[in-house]
Amino acid sequence: MKTMKLKNWFAAVMLTAVISANAHAATLTVQTDQPGAQLNPEMWGIFFEDINFGADGGLYAELVKNRGFEFPEPLTGWTKIVGNKGSGGELSVLTDQPYNAANPHYLRILSAGGEPFGVSNEGFRGIGVSQDETYDFSAAIRGVIGSPVVRVQLYGGDGALLDTVELKDFTSGWKKYTATLHPKATDPKARLAVVVDGKAVVDFDNISLFPRHTWMNRPGGLRADMVQALADMHPGFLRFPGGCIVEGPVLSLRYQWKKTIGPVEDRQLLINRWNTEFAHRPTPDYFQSFGLGFFEYFQLCEDIGASPLPLVNCGMACEFNSNELCPLDQLEPYIQDALDLIEFANGPTNSTWGAKRAAMGHPEPFHLKMLGVGNEQWGQQYIDRYILFANAIKAKYPEIQLVSAAGPDPGDDRFKFAWTKLRELHADIIDEHCYANPSWFFENTHRYDNYDRNGPKVFFGEYAAQSDYTVSVKNRNTLECALSEAACMTGLERNGDVVRMASYAPLFANSDAWQWTPDLIWVNTLGVYRTPNYYVQQLYSLNHGDVVLPVKLDAAAGAKLFASATRDNSSGEVILKVVNADNAPASVQLNLAGLANVSGDAKLTVLAGEPNDENSFATPQNISPKQSVVKVSGAEFQHEFPANSFTILRVK
Repeated sequence: MKTMKLKNWFAAVMLTAVISANAHAATLTVQTDQPGAQLNPEMWGIFFEDINFGADGGLYAELVKNRGFEFPEPLTGWTKIVGNKGSGGELSVLTDQPYNAANPHYLRILSAGGEPFGVSNEGFRGIGVSQDETYDFSAAIRGVIGSPVVRVQLYGGDGALLDTVELKDFTSGWKKYTATLHPKATDPKARLAVVVDGKAVVDFDNISLFPRHTWMNRPGGLRADMVQALADMHPGFLRFPGGCIVEGPVLSLRYQWKKTIGPVEDRQLLINRWNTEFAHRPTPDYFQSFGLGFFEYFQLCEDIGASPLPLVNCGMACEFNSNELCPLDQLEPYIQDALDLIEFANGPTNSTWGAKRAAMGHPEPFHLKMLGVGNEQWGQQYIDRYILFANAIKAKYPEIQLVSAAGPDPGDDRFKFAWTKLRELHADIIDEHCYANPSWFFENTHRYDNYDRNGPKVFFGEYAAQSDYTVSVKNRNTLECALSEAACMTGLERNGDVVRMASYAPLFANSDAWQWTPDLIWVNTLGVYRTPNYYVQQLYSLNHGDVVLPVKLDAAAGAKLFASATRDNSSGEVILKVVNADNAPASVQLNLAGLANVSGDAKLTVLAGEPNDENSFATPQNISPKQSVVKVSGAEFQHEFPANSFTILRVK
């Protein structure tokens, strides 16, 4: 009796093992001799929005917060420095006889002379300085009374003096003074101090500190490590300057590109739309200095080889906020801004706005091909305004492709209304947005299979899998989220004749000053780490191919197995992308139908781990691509795809 039970138990175990093994077996056929749609070589791009301190305190390398004392609380970011006696002097912010009329506020330091007296700046959640780096200080200074010495100092987070330099011989008129600092230690939470030594009255404005090493070593430029992360993605396009910040909570606070060009000191401060958006993540010190303005955005596109895709306000404030509308009969200035932007980007140097571009050091055009009209507006009010924009822009610049909005949700009534109206208007490209849990992305890999091939094209312009729920502070950049996005992207790629562009959002987040999570790239004052989601985006961009190849995937019901294939004409490679989001390996019989000859070596890139795995500043490569070579004996072969993995297989 016991022997019989043991035999039955053993048989049951073996049967279970066989069933389990078969459940993870599949066949994948790629019709290599039946190429389909030509893929847009610029399909995979990036979307920058000034959220999460993405510009000031992020991509823009300025280390001093509120350098011009233009914040509503003019000493935001600044702290009084007094000596041991506590009787150092007085601080005041004035506007008479300013250094710059466009930004009239400046700081007056009255030093009593008994001991050094001044201010220190906290930076953007600290000033990150490195021991092996050079830092360039500058300020506009005016001597009013006395002949003091001004000490410019860097202090570590623990109060240790890292470096100091002296400035003196100040004139009675405004003059720009510079100095160089070399900190003797690396510190992520340093502070900058400006101290007056001696009885005197001295005025200060535009107090600035930049690392010498910026992207391409441009003075006053962009953070090199952050731009490098973008360049390493090889993006096809860059959408900028954001989404909701383009609209503004009210129209008076909308983004106006003309106010972001020209001399940096002339660019006027604006409150960031994300300053008070979330009560659970308040950021009252979040403002836009526009040191990163439209010229710099275009220049960045050129630097990293991405086509520019700027957005302009369409006469609507954010519909999640005030929903303020510019009346249709007063829309002309908004439309003219769009026309002038095209001239700024592409116009000859003898045109009004082309001359302004040339004056900033770029006589050659920026080769603008696309323009977004609005962000994610909805309703008839948007359609009415889009029509006026489209008519005016197409009349003057018929070659410019316009990107229109379909609201914030990928399938609600607002979305359906927008698509119906925009299809009737023969819109060029419609921007779809989606923030949802991973299951939505796994379930929508066939979303575009049945889209009208003759209708408007799709820009999947904002998307990200949410590990918890949208706007939750608990959302994390897990491997599961990244794999769900990779799975959905197989559907975007397979439908490359309809889906012409796609970009994850948001792009950057300061780990100490974020408003929204998850995000593609996390930064602090000294470092950058790239998420699993980043590597998915990068792998698609580096392995995009030229034409779609049809695929047929036969797998067990319920298997989380997804695939797409393309062909790279220049290398002669078939590029296969496979996502296995199951917790067990998948053994797949591959058939590259139509291939007579196959190289013996195939390039293999795998992103794999546990579903809840993440990267961090401490473990930035925890989930990262691993490359190897596999032997391929012919057009048909077996391959095992690891559990919880995204695999790129390039077969020559």
